[in-house]
Amino acid sequence: MESKKVALCGDIQNQNVKVIQWEDYEQELARLCSLTSALNEVKQKKLLVQQKLQSFIQVEEESQSRLNELDGMKEKLDSRKLVMGNMSMHSKVVKEKVKKQEEQLSNDIRSLLVAGTSLSAANKRLQDGSRSLAGERGYGHLRTLQRVLRTRQQYMVSQVHMLYPVRVAIGQAPEQELESFNNSANLGNSAGAKLLDHGSLTIAGLHLTVFTKMSFFTDKKEVQRSATALGYVAHVLTLIASYLHVPLRYPLRFGGSRSYIRDYAPSIEPSSSDSTSSSLVSANSRPVEFPLFLEGQDSTRAAYAVFLLNKDIEQLLNYIGGRSLGPRHVLANLKELLRIILSAEYIDT
Repeated sequence: MESKKVALCGDIQNQNVKVIQWEDYEQELARLCSLTSALNEVKQKKLLVQQKLQSFIQVEEESQSRLNELDGMKEKLDSRKLVMGNMSMHSKVVKEKVKKQEEQLSNDIRSLLVAGTSLSAANKRLQDGSRSLAGERGYGHLRTLQRVLRTRQQYMVSQVHMLYPVRVAIGQAPEQELESFNNSANLGNSAGAKLLDHGSLTIAGLHLTVFTKMSFFTDKKEVQRSATALGYVAHVLTLIASYLHVPLRYPLRFGGSRSYIRDYAPSIEPSSSDSTSSSLVSANSRPVEFPLFLEGQDSTRAAYAVFLLNKDIEQLLNYIGGRSLGPRHVLANLKELLRIILSAEYIDT
């Protein structure tokens, strides 16, 4: 017993060893066993706690990773929400545009419907017009009536041409007679005679001569013949205008060799400051008559009357598609007017 005690003491040298008496050995052994079992229990509990902590740590790590994933998903969700917001705004803008386009399209459709209705009505009117033109009283009938009318006009103008023929003169022209008369009288140009239409045309056998002024040596018979020729021209022009149903710009007051032509232009120019008086003057203006003869008249007024007479002939030429030969060719223009009306092309135009 003493040897065991010595050995135990040798093994635990230099250690803080509690010396147990033999009498207390069993009690200490039991205490040690209980402590050992308690320690084992503690180790088991520690191991269990460690396992639980490990599981908790693992769960925490998983939860942390999931939280991280959730944060990432939340960021993605926020970004997608932002994208969806932008898309929503864009869709609203597009929706408004689509709505406006639908309204515009509706207006266009209504306009097209109205235009279609108008087009249908116009097409119907066109078909009615085509049927009317193709019918008994259509374009062909109107064309026939026009040919009949122009044939009748041509016949009546031919009768007028037979009464007042415009032909080329045969023999010495009156211009030569006047020049020889004036040269024999040694008066130069005092008689002031000028022959229209080059002295080659006559109406009913009379030459048309205009005198710039009257003098003692002026041939009164020649003046009378010119007045008669102008009267013939005035009568022919009046008849042709009535046959063609054309109102003359300068109306004629026929009186044979004492005929007049009227000009409705105001003889007095109104001042630009008095617009009221100018309108009254233009409303109440009366035509001014100019004589187509020289005897007892101002030569300037008579020459202007011949100018207006030629303007009336030009008006009729323009109406039937002819061209004037100039302002000083009264008989030549009248002959051209008669030639066009009496031609075969006049009926078919």
